[in-house]
Amino acid sequence: MKNTQPWKSFVPVAVNFLLGIPAIVPIFLVWYVLSNGPLADLGWTSRNPNEDDGMLLWLVIVIPIVGCFGGLWALVNIWLRRKVLDTPAPYPYWLVCGTATLAPFFVGIGIG
Repeated sequence: MKNTQPWKSFVPVAVNFLLGIPAIVPIFLVWYVLSNGPLADLGWTSRNPNEDDGMLLWLVIVIPIVGCFGGLWALVNIWLRRKVLDTPAPYPYWLVCGTATLAPFFVGIGIG
């Protein structure tokens, strides 16, 4: 086994926290589509009264943005998991990385 230093376990958390800053845009776009589409149909949210273009336009915008960010996020985390950590358990790693990525979005909601 390799000699692991304790700071190496904080590298994925820091990188995912920094990735969470640009992730605010795709997360917001997903929430906007859900709140004006399926969640509004269920009666859980109310639609934006100015939104009359339909959902297809939003899906054309949202799917490439979320797909590009998701691909980048997955590639960075797969690379980090192989290079930085020796043999981490897969489930806690991905849970911590996902939480660290969502943290800036929820901090922004809390401040705003």
